Amino acid sequence: MTPESVLTMGQQALQLALLLAAPLLLASLAVGLLVGVFQAATQINEMTLSFIPKVLAMAVTLALTGPWMLQLLSEYTRQLIESIPALVR
Repeated sequence: MTPESVLTMGQQALQLALLLAAPLLLASLAVGLLVGVFQAATQINEMTLSFIPKVLAMAVTLALTGPWMLQLLSEYTRQLIESIPALVR
């Protein structure tokens, strides 16, 4: 196992992690921004007000993108397991 192959596998793992986290983080960001604008417009300073909409948005996003995320993760895992014999040499 060469240092280049270790770096390549690490880079692919980080890219996959970013790709899997992006939809959830973007949904949370968008809802947080909308709730923040609403709170600023109405001058409601309740910290817990933004929690429930974010959780609901993340649940909906996970329900919509979950199969795609699972397919991506299982494909990466399958490729990683299949490459074990070539890495051991």
